[in-house]
Amino acid sequence: MKTISFAGAAIAVALSCAPGFAKELKSIGISLGSLGNPFFVALSKGAEFEAKKTNPNVKITTVGFEYDLGKQVTQIDNFIAAGVDLILLNPGDPKAVGPAIKKAQAAGIIVVAVDTTAEGADATVTTNNVQAGEISCQYIVDKLGGKGDVIIENGPQVSAVIDRVVGCKHVLGKSPGIKVLSSDQDGKGSREGGLTVAQGYLTRFAKIDAIFAINDPQAIGTDLAARQQNRNGIVITAVDGAPDIEAALKDPASPQIQASSSQDPFFMARRAVQIGVGLLNGQKPTSTVELLPSKLVTRDNIAEYKGWTSNRSQ
Repeated sequence: MKTISFAGAAIAVALSCAPGFAKELKSIGISLGSLGNPFFVALSKGAEFEAKKTNPNVKITTVGFEYDLGKQVTQIDNFIAAGVDLILLNPGDPKAVGPAIKKAQAAGIIVVAVDTTAEGADATVTTNNVQAGEISCQYIVDKLGGKGDVIIENGPQVSAVIDRVVGCKHVLGKSPGIKVLSSDQDGKGSREGGLTVAQGYLTRFAKIDAIFAINDPQAIGTDLAARQQNRNGIVITAVDGAPDIEAALKDPASPQIQASSSQDPFFMARRAVQIGVGLLNGQKPTSTVELLPSKLVTRDNIAEYKGWTSNRSQ
């Protein structure tokens, strides 16, 4: 699958220079992991912002499938029955959702995946997750001076998580003084999951210098486990740049949480809608997968971080 990475300037130009489209976007269906998750809330707001910019009267239906693939397939069927022009989805399973995507396309609907790739989607917009893993783990290498015992706290095996771990391993592998104690434990992408697997690590290993968690909720749970067991001096990094990690990076009581590679779900969804509308008008993207760059947020630069929940007006 061909991919393309965008630099910040190119992205800004892409947004400011979006052409006027001949075919109007009249309705859009959006299926996301959970509307109780701030990441997906920001995605939905970004999609709504861009869709209404394209057509102020666009009909938008946003639903959460609560990580139930059967529910997502039903939602896609409902979008087809409603005759939407565009479906934006965060796939519950990149492969298993393929037949539902084909069914939508057979009905003349454009399907764009966000955050995670989906088999057969017309396009995908996601964070450059390999890069996100690299910069989060490079921070660990730098902090430890290239020597120490490190854990990669894995998660659900979707493309975003797999890529983050690939990036992390790539960086850690360049430092012979870094020993990876574990890299295959699934923290379930949640705070509770991070807490549970971290409790196991902390019981099993007397010395842990750093933990890379595949997302912010797992990092928060990991920090809680360390505090419960009075374990100090562990460098914890993650990926997301979520509101909870913003608060932790500003909190003197959580000194072990030190960095997170940020995503921009609001912008991600805007790009997805732009590309979808382009496809609606016969304009194929340069690549089937667009990768958005990640920036490392640390305790040192958190004051300048825009964050997911900041007001967006352009």
